[in-house]
Amino acid sequence: MALDQVPRPDPAALETTGKRMPGALVRLFACASGLSVANVYYAQPLLDQLATDFAISHARVGGVITATQIGSVLALLLIVPLGDQLDRRRLMLAQLAVLIAGLVCVGLTRSPAVMFCAMLAIGLLGTAMTQGLIAYAATACLPQERGRVVGSVQGGVVIGLLLSRLAAGLISDLAGWRWVYLGSSLAMLALGVILWRVLPAQRPRALTMSYPGLVRSMFTLLIQDRVLQIRGVIALLIFAVLSIFWSALVFLLISPPYGYSHTTIGTFGLVGVVGALAAARAGAWADKGLGQWTSGLSLGLLILAWLALWFTRSSMVWLIVGVVLLDLSAQAIHVTNQSMIFSAHPDSHSRVVGCYMLFYATGSGLGALASTSVYATSGWSGVCLLGAAVSVLALGFWAGTLRQMPDSPACVAGKSATSSH
Repeated sequence: MALDQVPRPDPAALETTGKRMPGALVRLFACASGLSVANVYYAQPLLDQLATDFAISHARVGGVITATQIGSVLALLLIVPLGDQLDRRRLMLAQLAVLIAGLVCVGLTRSPAVMFCAMLAIGLLGTAMTQGLIAYAATACLPQERGRVVGSVQGGVVIGLLLSRLAAGLISDLAGWRWVYLGSSLAMLALGVILWRVLPAQRPRALTMSYPGLVRSMFTLLIQDRVLQIRGVIALLIFAVLSIFWSALVFLLISPPYGYSHTTIGTFGLVGVVGALAAARAGAWADKGLGQWTSGLSLGLLILAWLALWFTRSSMVWLIVGVVLLDLSAQAIHVTNQSMIFSAHPDSHSRVVGCYMLFYATGSGLGALASTSVYATSGWSGVCLLGAAVSVLALGFWAGTLRQMPDSPACVAGKSATSSH
């Protein structure tokens, strides 16, 4: 994307003039978000190499993913809310500088303790960057196009997440796993130059408050906002499911009878892109009031995904089908969730997305620990049963809380139609 092709608009002017966000700017947000979030997930297909290099057991190496998710939680509580108080452009550039330092540290260290600390820092800054960009895009666009814009940017996040596995596997096979992180530091440096040149300053419109008050306001949202509570728990379960699958997959495919390279394992991330792209329409459906219909259908597909994954040992075709269904359903729910919660809080997107992603990070961290532990004792069959059980729990929770959801524009049509049966 050439710099002279990306307009540098005044975000506040977009709403006052009624102009839609330029497509080039939406694509920039999507690309930047994808590159940022990839840093948090490079470790997933490299867990076996990290275990060998740092002398960590397979049952405990899932703690690497948990460290990044702890960093994510800290970012969501302590850094992301600052987007509602500070110039988002300056804030993101500062975060980017620290993220680059963390990537270099992981690429060079020989100490397990330093590696875990640097992974935590990568989770911290990678998450802060990603969610800051999503909140920036949601604030800068028109209310009537918010679902479409958030869906497009979130599509970039999921594609970045999935392609991170392919990139990590390919670079690891060619140059060693350390160059995954050293190479990413160079990519993020280039991204920083583009963001500095293109993104306009964006002062928040919300009332200013002290930093402690800003953090306390997040807990107030968590306690009082019913939509955030319900959709957050669904997100926790959904991303636990994704983490259960991706954290165990590398151990299945490097072992006999497969013996795949890390590049081949990472290629399965490309399969998931198909589902992620298909799910981008979920934001537009939420704008039309079909959020609950999208949620129910997606949760049903999530359960079917684990049925397909159960037969992976019979044929790789079942693995491909399972990956597509898994990422399609999870992405559709994720986009729908964000459209619903953003609609209720037009002046506090950073804090709202921070609260919501707390559930995401918690689910991902717990899923990774549970997955590697179950695989070590019960193999792939145990992982499939675990993933299916969490998926059924998510569907049951959604159905049980359907009548408790407030009548918001993003979900009222789906709720009323379901209630009529």
